[in-house]
Amino acid sequence: MSFLKGTKIYSIFTGKCPVCHEGKMYETSNAYNPSQTLKMNERCSHCNTKFKIEPSFFYGAMYVSYGVGIAFGVAAFVIAYVFLNLNPTQSFLAIIGTLVVFLPVILRISRNIWINFFFKFDRKKTS
Repeated sequence: MSFLKGTKIYSIFTGKCPVCHEGKMYETSNAYNPSQTLKMNERCSHCNTKFKIEPSFFYGAMYVSYGVGIAFGVAAFVIAYVFLNLNPTQSFLAIIGTLVVFLPVILRISRNIWINFFFKFDRKKTS
């Protein structure tokens, strides 16, 4: 994924600092550790960018997570109903299962998208 370095997509999908793309935003890379899913570093270890701009900064990520959740749900429906030929009830259960299983990923991706609205990549801070 290093070929995308310098783009917002890279920062969103890797959880790297949106400014330098070097430091990690989260304390652990495992999103499925329930007590650590949303624990973020206060600052970037590489460029010292402050991730938590204000106390309730990431409330906006809730709106983003709605859209990301819809995208995951639509993908689950298409796979279940169109490709696997499941009936509507089974497809609905597939959507619910997908949203439950991918909840930690959805939460992190939403935060990554939200913070990338407010910061942009600075090539000078990469070295």
